[in-house]
Amino acid sequence: MTFDPDAAAQPGSGIFGLPFKREQSRIVIIPVPFDATTSYGGGTANGPRAVFDASAQVDLHDHQFGAVYRHGIFMERIPRDIAALSARARRLARPIIARGGAISRDRAAIAKVNDACFAVAEHTYDRTRTALDEGRIPGILGGDHSTPFGAIWAAADHVAQIRGNKGLGILQVDAHMDLRDAFEGFAWSHASIMHNVMWLLPRVSRLVQVGIRDYGAGEREASRRSGGRIVTHFDHDWSRRLDAGARFEALCRNALKPLPRHVWVSFDIDGLDPALCPHTGTPVPGGFSFARACVLLELLARSGRTIVGFDLNEVCPGPSKTEPEWDANVGARMLYKLCGAALASRTD
Repeated sequence: MTFDPDAAAQPGSGIFGLPFKREQSRIVIIPVPFDATTSYGGGTANGPRAVFDASAQVDLHDHQFGAVYRHGIFMERIPRDIAALSARARRLARPIIARGGAISRDRAAIAKVNDACFAVAEHTYDRTRTALDEGRIPGILGGDHSTPFGAIWAAADHVAQIRGNKGLGILQVDAHMDLRDAFEGFAWSHASIMHNVMWLLPRVSRLVQVGIRDYGAGEREASRRSGGRIVTHFDHDWSRRLDAGARFEALCRNALKPLPRHVWVSFDIDGLDPALCPHTGTPVPGGFSFARACVLLELLARSGRTIVGFDLNEVCPGPSKTEPEWDANVGARMLYKLCGAALASRTD
């Protein structure tokens, strides 16, 4: 195969302008264009397409991880049926979200939205399990943060088959804890993803949350009462420690310590400074710079742990049709970093 990584991406090429087919690729990106329950801004269902388009502008030699592209990265087709399901479910959810939550007359609509979300979970489970069974690294590209539930479920089942495993760990980069029980009445809300993971997937042994700066009292209490299964690091606390002379790398290493050998990275783009993702559904002041998020991923990759897979979610393209797409530009580069970290964590 003749491929010049320094040349411009060619029309018709794959993600990041790469020419690889699935069977030639170590990483498989699984797009999930679904955002039924986003509770402030919407549009993350368009994230996979926007990130794919922006990925053609990503230079392929990464400063941290080198020639990531050489291992092969393939993105599956964006599933039209999931996009259509998202549109139908979003229409049902919108009036419920607008009034601040479900009331008794919304039972039928809530049931249909919940069914749609679980259908997505089954889809991502199947696609992720297929990639893992092939010996590939799966990466979910959402969509809202509800989309990786099925993928984490599949990864936890996969890790359970590995001798000597201590369960699947999750490193969550996020502005929010996402530990709400059926937020606004939706069992599979984007704000309930980690509640569902930790209470429905016992093979997930540890959740480490970083970048957190927006949460409810019930969520913080859930973290406190988890018996150490959930470890939460707050952005404000890290900021004060850094001002007092702490080293960012030391804070990261300490945060990673409780994670077991096998880790899933769940990266909500709003974990970054909102200047980097201004159109994401629920932007919050504060957060990681791009460079510091990359340091965190590299430290995980070099820690001796294996990144089983990852998700990138809540990337929402802006409304302008004439200006370059900033949110997707950042999202595409973070996706490449996630690919690089996952590959760097492997010794096989």
